[in-house]
Amino acid sequence: MKKKIVIGVTGASGSIYALKLFEKLDTLQDSIAACGVVFSSSAETVLEYELQKKKHDITAFPIYENTDFFAPFASGSANYDTMIVCPCTMGTVGRIAHGFANDLLTRAADVMLKEKKQLVLVVREMPYNLIHIENFKLLISAGAIICPASPSFYSKPQSIDALVETVINKVLHLAGFSHKSYEWGAEEP
Repeated sequence: MKKKIVIGVTGASGSIYALKLFEKLDTLQDSIAACGVVFSSSAETVLEYELQKKKHDITAFPIYENTDFFAPFASGSANYDTMIVCPCTMGTVGRIAHGFANDLLTRAADVMLKEKKQLVLVVREMPYNLIHIENFKLLISAGAIICPASPSFYSKPQSIDALVETVINKVLHLAGFSHKSYEWGAEEP
């Protein structure tokens, strides 16, 4: 069954995670009914700084302005299945945790929670303080998945791209996508 998904990108360092997510989603087109994308203004700045790219350079999916409350995924009636925020700042975590939906990105996350749909937050900042942990607790209680951008090493990644993909593969599995990736206990890659 094809999924309707939303991808949010915030200004946390780690634009490479968003880039790799879009690259992987391009290979999963047969599993996607619709995909809408929203960038925070700081995400655009960080993307340009870290990767020397603009938002339209990293995805061909439709991009909605963060002020566009007429985007389909701003309403539960559009029946989107999943939202992934990658990377996700702690400020965004706090706003979502406390229902402060003052832009499209946080409104879409709020819709996912109220509709009991999947919300995966790929948090990138560290270390965590008590406020972050309390916000995680609120979000997990509301049904969100907190997925720190913590790469794994048991697949023996040989490049930064391969290391980043360990996180993105996990995110896509959490979001319910079936795709080939390293599995512990399976044959060596």
